[in-house]
Order: sequence, then C-alpha cells, then structure tokens
Amino acid sequence: MDTAALKETWALAEGLGDEVPLFFYSHLFLSHPDLRSLFPVSMATQRDRLVGALGRIVSGVDQLDDVAEFIQQLGRDHRRFEVIAAHYSAVGASLLATLKHFLGERWTDEVAADWAGAYGLIATVMVEAAEASERTSPASWAGHVTAVERRGLDIAVIQVRPEPELSFVPGQSVAVEVPSRPRLWRYLSPANAPRSDGTIEFHVQMVPGGQVSSTIVRSLEVGETVRLGAPVGQELTLDQLERERDLVMVAGGTGLAPLRAHLERIDQDWQSTGKAPQVHLFHGARLPGSLYENRLFQNLAGRPWFTYTPVVSDDPSYPGRQGLVGDVAADSGALRGRLALVCGSPEMVRHTVSRLRAGGIAQTDVRFEQFATLDDDSHAMHRHTHDPQPSRLPQSEEGDHA
Repeated sequence: MDTAALKETWALAEGLGDEVPLFFYSHLFLSHPDLRSLFPVSMATQRDRLVGALGRIVSGVDQLDDVAEFIQQLGRDHRRFEVIAAHYSAVGASLLATLKHFLGERWTDEVAADWAGAYGLIATVMVEAAEASERTSPASWAGHVTAVERRGLDIAVIQVRPEPELSFVPGQSVAVEVPSRPRLWRYLSPANAPRSDGTIEFHVQMVPGGQVSSTIVRSLEVGETVRLGAPVGQELTLDQLERERDLVMVAGGTGLAPLRAHLERIDQDWQSTGKAPQVHLFHGARLPGSLYENRLFQNLAGRPWFTYTPVVSDDPSYPGRQGLVGDVAADSGALRGRLALVCGSPEMVRHTVSRLRAGGIAQTDVRFEQFATLDDDSHAMHRHTHDPQPSRLPQSEEGDHA
C-alpha cells in the first residue's frame, strides 16, 4: 500500500474546499437515501465532517498501530447512530466515487486499490469493535434529568441518572443528545467522581449559535430524558501511578468539569486514607460571574493538599489575578515534576500548553484533549485534531469543552 500516494491524493482533494463534501453527500444520499435519517436535519454545519474525517484517517493508515484504540472506540461509539456494518460499504463507495470525480487522471487503478484497501482495513477495525461492544453494553443510555441549576445567564449544572448504570472514570466524556435536538450530539465530561447512586453531573456553557448548549441552558427541565453515548477519552484520565503525582490543573470556562471530577475523587481518597497529591487549580473566565464554582473551591482550599487560583481576563476591576489563565499558571513557579491537566477552548489549550512547557513542565507531562473547533452538530465518522496524533472523538460546540 502506497501511503505516500494516499496522503498526496487526499491533500489534493482537501484543497478543493466545499465541493468535495457536497459531492460526497449528494452521492451518498442519492445512492442510499435510507442513510439520510442518520444525519441531522440541517446539514449546514455537517458538510465536511464525515468526508474530512475519513480522508484524514484513511490517508494516515500507516499510523494505524498508533491509533488503533481510537479507531476501535470510534466504531463502538457509532453504535449510538444506529450504524451497522452495511453502512460502512455505502460510505466507502461514496468516498471512492468522490475522489475519482475530483482527482481525474490522478485516480489510477493503483491509487483506487490503495484507497479501497486502506478504507476497508479501518472499517473492519471499527465494525469488529462495535460487534464486540454489543455483547457487553447498550448502544446508548437513557439519562433521566433529576436536577437543573442555572448559574447566571449562560451556564447550567444538570444532574442525570443513566439507565442502565453508566460506568466512567474522571477525565472521560460522553456524548449527549437532548430530545428537542435529535441527532445533534455534544460531548460533555462528567464533573463528578462515580457516585453510589450512579448519577452524573454535567456543566454546560451556552455557546453563540450552539443549538444543543442553548437548549440545555435555556430550556432543559427536570423529568426530561436525554440520550447518552459510551464514555470516551484517555488524555485527561489518570492511571494508578499518575494518581499519586502532584498536579497542576488549568481550566477555561466549563473545561473545569473533568478536572472537578478528579478533585472530587482526590478528596474522597484523602478523607478515607489521609493521603493526597499536591494540587494547584487555575480556573480562568472572562468575567467573575463565570467562575461558577468559586465558592466550592474556596472552601476546598482549606484542605492541606489543594490550592486554588481564579483568574479573570476581561474585567479590569476584578480584585484577584487578571490576564490569561495559561500565563498565570505558567508564571506561578514550582511546575517542574508536576503533571499538568489542561482543558478549555482550543485557543486556551494551545496557549496554555505552550506556556507550561516553556515554564518547565516536560512535554510528556502536559496532558490535554486533542479536539476540533466545531459546533454541536458532531456526527458520525467525525475526527479532526489540532495535533497530528488522533486520540479521541470530537469535542463540543465551537471546541469549548464542557
């Protein structure tokens, strides 16, 4: 398989802009009209998601060993879209037809065979993972909304009881679909450690133009039932050895959620064993009102293992630390030897990761999710990262983590 040719031909197709996804979806829906129901009613923001993700994954098939776990997770997660094995063949045929149409004479028999082989390999991995998952877990969970607390105009904290119980670890995310926005999924991170009653807490911040976040913040009510996908993600999880390391946590907005889950777990361990790593949390927001867990963390700061620094960027009258949260964290000192967890918007993450590494934290000790800048219409087969090593499913609206 000529992986260089795969990369080269995909780069050519990708450079043609919107024409490629428009042709792809037209071909897919004309040849398989039954698949249209798997996608959102509005395709305005969907456009290059599926074909773009497919192209990047397939053209990078030479790195399959490095991303096999991600592709397997992608296959398992697609069960919530009611994707079956036959759908992969339809999507593959439309992908090849699209490339043939736009590549012209560059679409040789050899290139066609390479693309077909690479796509087939990845599809096989996804299908096998999905089939194995069917034996142990449902395709999705019913999440009964038990509480909704609105904190200001643009943030809501919701409590959900999944049925059946949904197992996760701090740092993971789950896809959420609300009843009034069918087939529009947003990734949210549980903001709590696993509870004995199985409930999960989500923090949601409204994003301009975001259909799912706006619906949750403005109108989701107790008694409604949302749909939840399987837990995904590894970058912000901690193994047993990492749980013993001192941490610096840097969050922007509701990117606080997965870090809060770790803090809850650490506090539980400390209360039961008297042992905990040293943790310094930096939480950044544009305005003081968006420091929506300020009281909780001020109280937690009484623990001998926890330090809390709130940071505000856009209010010069704020009496505490001002500026970009990544700058404040990097300038705090005593970073060497710590493991850093970073979560927020793509811009915040890029800036913070760069500053922490420059400030003395080893590159391998700065952990962050690699996600896309996209809105909440996340859908099937999508993957787009800011880093060259794909490692998880897409994030939420406009890339803001919740």
